[in-house]
Amino acid sequence: MIPPVLPTYNRAPMAFVEGAGPWLVADDGERYLDLGAGIAVTLLGHAHPALVAALEAQGRKLWHTSNLYRIPQQEALAERLVAHTFADTVFVTNSGTEAIECAIKMARKHFDHEGEPQRTRIIAFEGSFHGRSYGAISAAGSEKMVKGFGPVVPGFDHLPFFDLAEVRAAIGPETAAVLVEPIQGEGGIRALSREDLRGLRALCDETGVLLILDEIQCGMGRTGKLFHHEWAGITPDIMTVAKGIGGGFPLGACLATEKAASGMGLGTHGSTYGGNPLACAIGAAVMDVVTAPGFLDGVSRAAGRFRQGLEGLVAAHPDVFEGVRGEGLMLGLRCRKAPADVVAAGYAERVIAVPAADNVVRLLPPLNLTDAEIDEGLKRLDAAASRLEAAA
Repeated sequence: MIPPVLPTYNRAPMAFVEGAGPWLVADDGERYLDLGAGIAVTLLGHAHPALVAALEAQGRKLWHTSNLYRIPQQEALAERLVAHTFADTVFVTNSGTEAIECAIKMARKHFDHEGEPQRTRIIAFEGSFHGRSYGAISAAGSEKMVKGFGPVVPGFDHLPFFDLAEVRAAIGPETAAVLVEPIQGEGGIRALSREDLRGLRALCDETGVLLILDEIQCGMGRTGKLFHHEWAGITPDIMTVAKGIGGGFPLGACLATEKAASGMGLGTHGSTYGGNPLACAIGAAVMDVVTAPGFLDGVSRAAGRFRQGLEGLVAAHPDVFEGVRGEGLMLGLRCRKAPADVVAAGYAERVIAVPAADNVVRLLPPLNLTDAEIDEGLKRLDAAASRLEAAA
């Protein structure tokens, strides 16, 4: 008999009832150190005081009116995003996959508006993950996401991750955009080099193709810059954001230059819930914390300490781990054991990590992790590896 909750997840046998900072409390009273942050979502940990204050203050005033009217909280969030990024304009959504849908529509509408309606195709990459809507799974193209769902949305060209020469060869007169995650999350913490990002930007400029960066997982300070592309000194034409921007509250955004958004006039896109006052008040609070002086420097310091510890962990357990990859606090342990077994061993030691492709376990902790919490996480991961070795 099918359960009340549609069984699309193989859920771990824990239920959490409370959280504070990087700690979660299960319904049996056990405390877990959360190094997964709800898959890079609880950017500031659980129940951060600034977010709780924003939620309580706005929750007592107004939750929803719809986009039929001005929403001052949405305007305030958009102004913060424009002030701190390349973007001239923002469409606020409820999720990352909705931000991706907006980006796909925007890229195609741009060329229709510019008198080149044949330019509809979008180049995407093997191993990518852009969400679970039809457009998003069509962009990713992997068999596990599209199998059994009938015809996918046409107009996507899939390339291996990542070869700039192959991108150049794939660009044709019908190409509208290149869509890429600067660091693949679900794909196994695989990053484009700074040189690849610069080369891709130059190639898009040369060919007139729009560059769409999916920073849903790697953005919002996770690598030590507000957005990862800043490390390469480039900017996209369109960028998708979600996960950390709401700090745990459902929120996303599609950011764009004025030129890229040129076709998105009245009636071209919409959302009933997207940009509601409650979500945007929390998003603005997240932005205020992450863009405060010194915060991102703290992320980089924490990342250096955590990575150094993980390198030591790999050296101490060569039969369990092969190496460390990633940037900032978006890190992956490439495993010699099945990632699911490593994650399960972590649960036994009351530490949470997240599996990914390419035999990788992701570590995506809150960005405000303290030195003591980093050291405790390393201690528990070490105990999890020892547990696996003892069971071998």
